[in-house]
Amino acid sequence: MNNVVSLDGFIADLHDDPGPLFEWYFNGDRTLAAQDMDDPAPGGLRVSQTSYDYVRPVWDSIGCMVIGRHLFDITDGWEGRPPTGDHVVVVSHRPRPEGWHPEAAYHFVDDVTAAIATARELAGDRTVSVAAGDVGGQALALGLVDEVAMDVVPVVFGTGKRYFGSVETQHLLDDPDVVVQGDRVLHLRFKVRGPRT
Repeated sequence: MNNVVSLDGFIADLHDDPGPLFEWYFNGDRTLAAQDMDDPAPGGLRVSQTSYDYVRPVWDSIGCMVIGRHLFDITDGWEGRPPTGDHVVVVSHRPRPEGWHPEAAYHFVDDVTAAIATARELAGDRTVSVAAGDVGGQALALGLVDEVAMDVVPVVFGTGKRYFGSVETQHLLDDPDVVVQGDRVLHLRFKVRGPRT
């Protein structure tokens, strides 16, 4: 499970605006394009060398993303091109929009557990990345998240869309096994122990 997050745990404001959360994606001199790609990074992403050294291998390890329908609708599914990995599984009770990029490797599944199972199959031996927010929180509550990754930005939102969605049970995480200080971002990764009983 991963996302960019404010210090107080929000991935966007109440109107889905990430505000300054993504500024670190544009404040460096290293393009986030894969090393074997001549094309510029999607959206002109340029980060510090430190963030590149952390983010690029993580993105390269992803085989499939799991996202919610809300994120799909906001981004228009990145116009049928997964931002990382080869496939995207969308948790949604609505089917793929009629006529929307029929060739895109997007799969619409109406249940979080089934979505994770589908993503694992599609990812093969690569990583399944679950977007934070409501779907990520549901996956965490169901015990389907092994690791929590946060790109923490030094901003306080006060209110907004929560990183863990509507999770109401305490979950224990191990101490961070990755701590990388980038430029205006702190990259953290924690192994998940499980719900606290």
